[in-house]
Amino acid sequence: MDYLKRLNIGLKLLCCLLICSQSAFCQNKAEMRGVWMTTLLNIDWPSSPRLTTSQQKQEIETILDHHQSLGINAIFLQVRPAADAFYQSSYEPWSIWLTGAQGKEPRPFYDPLEFWIEQCHLRGMELHAWFNPFRAAVNPDKDLLHPEHIVRKRPHWFITYNGRIYFNPGIPEAQEYITKVIMEVVANYKIDGIHFDDYFYPYQVEGAEFADQHTFIAGNNEFNNLEDWRRNNISVFIKNISASIRQADPSLKFGISPSGVWRNQHNDKLGSNTRAGQTSYDHLYADVLLWMKEGWIDYLAPQIYWHIGFELADYQVLLDWWSKHSYGRHIYIGQSAYKVNREADFSAWQDPGEMPRHIRLNQQYPEVKGNIYFSSKSLRSNALGLGDSLRTNYHKYPALVPAMSYKPASILETPQLYRISHGHKKLTIYWSGGGPGQSEERYQIVYRYQGLKAGRGDPQNIVALLPPGTNSFEDTPPKKGNYTYLVSTVSKTNHESPLSYPITIDYRKRKPRKKKIKT
Repeated sequence: MDYLKRLNIGLKLLCCLLICSQSAFCQNKAEMRGVWMTTLLNIDWPSSPRLTTSQQKQEIETILDHHQSLGINAIFLQVRPAADAFYQSSYEPWSIWLTGAQGKEPRPFYDPLEFWIEQCHLRGMELHAWFNPFRAAVNPDKDLLHPEHIVRKRPHWFITYNGRIYFNPGIPEAQEYITKVIMEVVANYKIDGIHFDDYFYPYQVEGAEFADQHTFIAGNNEFNNLEDWRRNNISVFIKNISASIRQADPSLKFGISPSGVWRNQHNDKLGSNTRAGQTSYDHLYADVLLWMKEGWIDYLAPQIYWHIGFELADYQVLLDWWSKHSYGRHIYIGQSAYKVNREADFSAWQDPGEMPRHIRLNQQYPEVKGNIYFSSKSLRSNALGLGDSLRTNYHKYPALVPAMSYKPASILETPQLYRISHGHKKLTIYWSGGGPGQSEERYQIVYRYQGLKAGRGDPQNIVALLPPGTNSFEDTPPKKGNYTYLVSTVSKTNHESPLSYPITIDYRKRKPRKKKIKT
């Protein structure tokens, strides 16, 4: 039986690959291709809190090399899973999932977030710092926390719910503290964005009560019901965080990945034609449409973790709904890579064509600018050949992270190609210029065209993404003939400079010169 099942899956995968190879998938040059890197419970990284510093670094490099081979261009790294830190913080202790003991720094010392940023930028990837703003502990026993943990220092700010400890969002001082924690990272690290997931008020559990009624009664002079008051608490928090980020760095991106359903249509005519059990608005008290309308956030990444045709929450229905409620902001779709080939999650996820269909559907909506996959470990597992499909088809060519027209633009000067040298089997291209300095550069692009004419920077002709400050590139063309090269520079706001003037060379694989041996 197991043999027949594996054979059936293999045949499905073969059919999917044949269909993909015959279909005309037009890749966008600018497209978000992100992946969530979960540190909570060591889901994605580090694989164990017992790793040495060198082992942790090696894992980072290996993971990023693999994701780069899949065409990934942005990492969403969970830097604060539970009021703890994967970076050097003056507010919160080192995470237990980093070193095995909360408050224990890495030995020999290094700053993980700083290393992640460095390694991502070397590969032309963005690094977004992912915060869980209101989750404080995953165990209700406060005695297990570090003595300097905020739960022990300010116990009246917290509520224990369903075995976990959460900040009470209705307490202004708690909100101010979280803002300081986030802004410390904005001030000290060269991140590309601040990112929140869907955990605001916790997902509701039948029979459990989030005991904030006393806060509602004591501090509320405006709202008639608890639900509207809770939504306002979260909206005020988002508005204030947004203002703080923009004051510190107007180019820094701020985005949120809410639950896939805002509201069901039977509760609100503005909602989607779905029947989800819990929604962002009604159960997590996150009015994400308000935040988009007001321009407080730069992008949304709704977690549409259901398959096409799912009766309660159809992927295509929700894709269409979110695209119509972008309010001029970017929409990236959260994709459930973790469900692929999981028997418990419907037979649709046993179909190797399910996720590719999502990707092709997305391209039909101009408001949708790409995907973020949950999570790194699942994507790296190559379940049902998903990684192979990305590498050979949907992410075959590199893509720039989409620039945001509503953010400050940084456009650099055009680099100047001035020479190509021809070696034994390689060509070396040299250029100068490209911008005022490395702080404004994200990476440099080298394009190669066969023949005497060059295009306008087509993604299929990109042969290299190089770190800032690079001024040469060694290339081995696939065969003899004329090749034309161009170079451009991409700024930290993902704006590409004008292309350099082309330079062409007649490539021949020359035989190496034999040294004369004296006799």
